[in-house]
Amino acid sequence: MSRYDESKKIYAELGVDTESAINTLKNIPISVHCWQGDDVLGFDGTDTLSGGIQTTGNYPGVAKTPEQLMADIEYAFKRMPGKVRLNLHASYAILGEDKGKVDRDQYTIKYFLPWIEFGKRIGIDGIDFNPTFFAHPKVKDGLTLTSPDEATRKFWIEHGKRSLEIAAELGKAFGKPCFVNIWIPDGYKDIPADRLGPRIRLRDSLDEILKGYDKKWVIPAVESKVFGIGAESFTPGSNEFYQNYAATRGINCLMDMGHYHPTEVVSEKISSLLAFYDKLALHVSRPVRWDSDHVIIFEDELKEVAKEIVRNDAIHKVIIGLDFFDASINRISAWVTGQRSMEKALLYALTLPNAKLKELQDKADFTQLMYLQEHAKMMPFSDIWNEYLLRCGLKEDYYSDVVSYENEVLSKRK
Repeated sequence: MSRYDESKKIYAELGVDTESAINTLKNIPISVHCWQGDDVLGFDGTDTLSGGIQTTGNYPGVAKTPEQLMADIEYAFKRMPGKVRLNLHASYAILGEDKGKVDRDQYTIKYFLPWIEFGKRIGIDGIDFNPTFFAHPKVKDGLTLTSPDEATRKFWIEHGKRSLEIAAELGKAFGKPCFVNIWIPDGYKDIPADRLGPRIRLRDSLDEILKGYDKKWVIPAVESKVFGIGAESFTPGSNEFYQNYAATRGINCLMDMGHYHPTEVVSEKISSLLAFYDKLALHVSRPVRWDSDHVIIFEDELKEVAKEIVRNDAIHKVIIGLDFFDASINRISAWVTGQRSMEKALLYALTLPNAKLKELQDKADFTQLMYLQEHAKMMPFSDIWNEYLLRCGLKEDYYSDVVSYENEVLSKRK
């Protein structure tokens, strides 16, 4: 009898069907961000980050061309179990001979056709999209959609509209809706004299962007943030603003795990939003003291997020996207480690006796509840995870592959 077969019986004693857990996990899509591979620079002319975002480190082998980034993504995706989508920012447009001739307010699906071809070739589940409101000369005084300058707002409103049009075409190309996340870097370094004005301008700008988008193929969301570098005192796009905006406009909220005060955790917020929204979205990252976007690992808060998704029957309601970027380590390893950590957390949640735990809580049997929660921590989870990898045609050791790719490919890049 294999270790998995033995563990399967042990889990069955708790009322957990490990076969069901594995089969469920195989069909949960995770949207993996392209920007881990090139430190969030994109291909439309930006050579430095701005907008409160910072990537640290200079590990060799960063992707500098679309061809290099695609090769890195393909290599990483082949080592990721489960159903994978690709998440693109608008700044990853492949402009070709139009570079320097068109700006972000003029982007069309033409500049993303190579990504569609690439995605279909490697067999991903689809492509998600984000307008890029940062790292651009037309971010005036740190502001985009909230700018008091009408020309600035108009440029970024048009960029938002074009992004939704591109997203609709991406959805059609893969036969599945494209998720679009709207985040802006706007804010003030010091105490503002007017908080309402920027928020009214943001509300009206978003209304203009979302006017007439294709609801069949596009799922839009808005993402809040508590602060950014250079915007420490005030961000118009706060949690309260966007939750009210999403609720009144019939769209979705996206919660980034690093975009809240240090004592707040996203896992606690998921059930609150599920009580009112048909869908919600996550950017899964690991904040270390601030919104530092560290590579996610199999830690307690990630487990809690996965538990909330699974035990609230929200697998089809929560859109899971990854958002981390670390330039201090091998970028391929960062991708695979993060995606596998999300998969581990979901599988861990799927192998808990969730129905029994809920029953004990409702009966106020908190003694047994505590006992069973602690007992579950010592179950042979690694055997279930290894079986899952085996069925996905993968092995636990991806590090040796990463080293080989670094020696053969990354180390030769200048």
